[in-house]
Amino acid sequence: MHRSPSALARLGLRMGEPIRFRRNERGRWIVGKVAGIATDGSITLRDPDGSARSLRAERLEIRRPGSRGRLRWRVVSEVAVTWEQLELFDGPDPAHPTSAET
Repeated sequence: MHRSPSALARLGLRMGEPIRFRRNERGRWIVGKVAGIATDGSITLRDPDGSARSLRAERLEIRRPGSRGRLRWRVVSEVAVTWEQLELFDGPDPAHPTSAET
């Protein structure tokens, strides 16, 4: 299991952050905490009882700001795609200057 902050950051997650899921894809939402990323790419979390679970990103939701800044639950797979796209718009990497900068 990958617990490094950089591995979690690739998906837009942070260690210990609240995350929710449903048992058997129905019923009420259960809030747990992010614990890491499993070797198969699923997200490992701890439920309120302390038990570890590894679920696909499509079955989990995480709180993120909406269009008006209010926190709302969003599917982790959507957050991961948005997070990766935002990294494309970051400024130039100071470790790798372009020919125009040198």
